[in-house]
Amino acid sequence: MLSTALQMTLIVATVVVGGTLVGYLAFKIARSSRDLGTDAEKATFETLHRVSVAAPHLAQGLTPEGAATAGKHLRALLAAQGLVITDTSAVLAVDGTIPDTGDRGTAAALELAAAALSATRTQVKRSDTGDMVCAPIMVGDVPVGTVCAYIPRAGAGFVRAVAEVAAWVAAQVGLAELDASRALLMEAEVRALRAQISPHFIYNSLNAIASFIITDPARARELVVEFADFTRYSFRRHGDFTTLAEELTAIDRYLLLEKARFGDRIKVSLAIAPEVLTTAIPFLSLQPLVENAVRHGLESKPGGGLITISASDSGEYALITVEDDGVGIDPVALAAVLAGTTESIHVGLRNVDVRLRQVYGDAHGLVIDTAPGAGTLITMRIPKFRPGVEPTAPGIAAR
Repeated sequence: MLSTALQMTLIVATVVVGGTLVGYLAFKIARSSRDLGTDAEKATFETLHRVSVAAPHLAQGLTPEGAATAGKHLRALLAAQGLVITDTSAVLAVDGTIPDTGDRGTAAALELAAAALSATRTQVKRSDTGDMVCAPIMVGDVPVGTVCAYIPRAGAGFVRAVAEVAAWVAAQVGLAELDASRALLMEAEVRALRAQISPHFIYNSLNAIASFIITDPARARELVVEFADFTRYSFRRHGDFTTLAEELTAIDRYLLLEKARFGDRIKVSLAIAPEVLTTAIPFLSLQPLVENAVRHGLESKPGGGLITISASDSGEYALITVEDDGVGIDPVALAAVLAGTTESIHVGLRNVDVRLRQVYGDAHGLVIDTAPGAGTLITMRIPKFRPGVEPTAPGIAAR
């Protein structure tokens, strides 16, 4: 039977659903491990350590690989002789010794797991060879698997402990599903941005290219190449992130094509600090802001105007701005667009704002200063370093 201290610390560990926070607490406790003199303090440290090392292996949900590694730590946490983790139909991992080792033992665990899944509550099976306890892994109201543990004699404390471990596993699986849903949402929003940009941009670009075929064939060929490179970038299928340098290169191509339509009505100024060129930014997060400046800021302004793109080093962040001296936006209408309460030609701004908040938090949404007739200044603040993104810095030339 588990000690009272270990039973209590299992309950405490269950409410700490984030593996990162658990790891942090375990690290803090480890620093003062020399001072852990009582049995309760030692049990607390051991519990937090076990769950902190098990958590990363469940980051992708209930997978055979993750369950196998996490199961070793969870069996040690329960001080069980054997542990089985299942999904709703099959055994994912077995660690330690199970009664009637081999197929019969695994089959017995799977049979009890099915009963726990059906009843959505912990089941106990006693036999001459030992006791098996199976607790369902509940994500919301849906059972997604079980944690089954074997011990020679299971008391009430052990049964409760298995249920608490299953609840902790459920929290990790829920976080993994949340991460997957967030990734799918971001991918859907990138598709929405592509769908929004493509018809308008493609139609106008092809018309501009066609206008040069007879009068200036060399220019038409150059525009075809730029058009192909820009659309290849916009429709690429890999990666949620790009570098600021890559996005600026795509913007350079976009503006070259727009200048073929508008001529000298559109002027562009760049002020980019070299040290922020490798900053990772969400894919297609800057180009829509420039397109908004062209389509809704300058296109309807007699005589056109100036677009200024700047990026500077601001400590841990890259400060990126897109400014135009066009017709501006009514602040009340803009607030409704960003809140998602109305449809508008400026919907691209909302898409980018939502994506930035999802990736970096609410403090990193777009900051927009505008008024009718006063132009528009859009500011985004991006952390300069994001793990897992390979920095590259292709050349950029203002045209």
